Amino acid sequence: VQLVESGGGLVQPGGSLRLSCSASGFAVSAYDVSWYRQVPGKERELVATIHRGLRGGGTTTYANSVKGRFTISRDNANNRVHLQMDSLKPEDTGLYYCKASLWRDAWGQGTQVTVES
Repeated sequence: VQLVESGGGLVQPGGSLRLSCSASGFAVSAYDVSWYRQVPGKERELVATIHRGLRGGGTTTYANSVKGRFTISRDNANNRVHLQMDSLKPEDTGLYYCKASLWRDAWGQGTQVTVES
């Protein structure tokens, strides 16, 4: 089981980024997959979850702080989960991780997102 995040970077406030979580060893359609973020000195924060759904769907949930700005989606064909982040704010800065809720939690190594002028 492996999760690899990509797509982070430096962006100005109001900008957009699209993060990707590439999975191997399991099917993302069969498990809940979440994005978390963490900044130094703070606990890891749940950002969004896409719940399991074998037909390409799956309900989604979001932290209040990102509702209306972030969209989590799943690409079953490529076994990936994406996080589209729009209208980014400086407080969105952090190390973003994806997590799959398998028989155990599986985490990726994270990708850094920095939002600043």
